[in-house]
Amino acid sequence: MGGAVSAGEDNDELIDNLKEAQYIRTELVEQAFRAIDRADYYLEEFKENAYKDLAWKHGNIHLSAPCIYSEVMEALDLQPGLSFLNLGSGTGYLSSMVGLILGPFGVNHGVELHSDVIEYAKQKLDFFIRTSDSFDKFDFCEPSFVIGNCLEISPDCSQYDRVYCGAGVQKEHEEYMKSLLKVGGILVMPLEEKLTKITRTGPSAWETKKILAVSFAPLIQPCHSESGKSRLVQLPPLAVRSLQDLARIAIRGTIKKVIRQETVSSSGNGPKNTPGVKRRRVRRRRMETIVFLDKEVFASRISSPSDDNSCEDLEEEPREEDRAPPPEAKPAPPVNFLREKVLSLPLPDPLKYYLLYYREK
Repeated sequence: MGGAVSAGEDNDELIDNLKEAQYIRTELVEQAFRAIDRADYYLEEFKENAYKDLAWKHGNIHLSAPCIYSEVMEALDLQPGLSFLNLGSGTGYLSSMVGLILGPFGVNHGVELHSDVIEYAKQKLDFFIRTSDSFDKFDFCEPSFVIGNCLEISPDCSQYDRVYCGAGVQKEHEEYMKSLLKVGGILVMPLEEKLTKITRTGPSAWETKKILAVSFAPLIQPCHSESGKSRLVQLPPLAVRSLQDLARIAIRGTIKKVIRQETVSSSGNGPKNTPGVKRRRVRRRRMETIVFLDKEVFASRISSPSDDNSCEDLEEEPREEDRAPPPEAKPAPPVNFLREKVLSLPLPDPLKYYLLYYREK
C-alpha cells in the first residue's frame, strides 16, 4: 500500500511531497512528521527505502506507507491532553508522533502482539529520547507498550479519546472497537478495505466516514489457553504524575518561554533593512582617436586622467560580472537553547541532567 506521492531524498522532502499531495493538511501533523525521521525506524540495511511512499515489512516489523500515516494522523484530530490507544502499535513510529502532539498531560498507550516488536519499539523510543534534536522542542507524551492481542483487552479498562487500529478489522469486531471509545472520541481503523473514521457522538450514537481504500493484513484472532480462557490484556493504569515530574515539566516550560521572549527581543520589532548594493564611482576618461581610412589600421589612445581636469565623477551600476559571488556558507549546526540554559543554571549536575531527561545531546 502506498506509492501515492514521489519519493524524497530525505525526511523533509518526503513531508513536502505529502503536503503538496494534500495528505498532510494541518500544521500540528506537519510538525510531528518533520520531528521524527522515518528512517530511524528502519533496519540499517533497508534505510534506502525509508523516504519512499511504500509500506515496509521485515519479519514481524512493519511500517505503513507515509500517505496512510498522514491520513490517520489527520483523521484522529489530535489535541494536547487527550488519551490515545494504538492497537497493533508496531515500531512505535506512529505512537511517538502522536506523543509530540498530546503533550505531557496526555495518555499514550499501545498494544502489540509480538514481543520482539515491543522490544524493537522500546529501543527506537529510547534512541529518540536520548539523541533526537526534536525532543527538546516539544513536550512529549511518552508511549507505553504492552504485549497481547488487542481483541482481548480487559473489559474493565478505561476508554480513550482517540483509538487507532493498524490491522484490518472484520465487521464482527466493529462493536468491540467502538466500545473502547469515549463519548466525543474518534476511532480510525481499516474496516472492510476502507480506512474508516468513526466518531462517537453520544452513548449510542455514531458518525461514520470512509476516508480511502486500503489493504491491510487482518487482525489475528486470539489463541485461547488450554483451559479455554482468553488471556486478558491489562492496559497501563492512568497514573498520576509525581510532584517531581510535574516540577520538571513546569521548569522546562518556563525556560522555553524565556527563550521565546529573548528571541523576540533580539529580533527587534520590525524587519531589518536590507543593505543596498554598493555603487562604485568611476571616472570618465577622454578618448582621443585617430582613424586611417585608406586600408590602414585603426588606432586609438586614451589620455591620462591627470591630463584631463574637466572629467566628471559618475555613478555606475555594477555589472553582473563585476559582482563577486558570495562564498559558500556552511550551515551552522543547530543550537539547543533549552539545553544551554539548563546547563547554565546554578544547580547540582544531577538535577540538571534530570531536567534534560539524561539526554546525550
